[in-house]
Amino acid sequence: MSLAEQLDAIREAGSKRIPDDKRAIMGQATVDLKNSGILDGVPKVGDKLPGFVLKNAQGVEIHSENLLDHGAVVLTVFRGVW
Repeated sequence: MSLAEQLDAIREAGSKRIPDDKRAIMGQATVDLKNSGILDGVPKVGDKLPGFVLKNAQGVEIHSENLLDHGAVVLTVFRGVW
């Protein structure tokens, strides 16, 4: 399954799980952010990011340079509570 198909499946599952009124609020917040110009400062696909160190779910520091030794890195940021 491609990434696009996986993301579509996640969106579809969310549309069944999240009440319509809450999805409308989330959708409007997304539109507002896009219209604010915030995306003008966001790295674009293919941009090179500076090195970084982040903690994983177990609290262990992960260095981007170490990850790059094994190939390309995809950084995903989740917000909220899990």
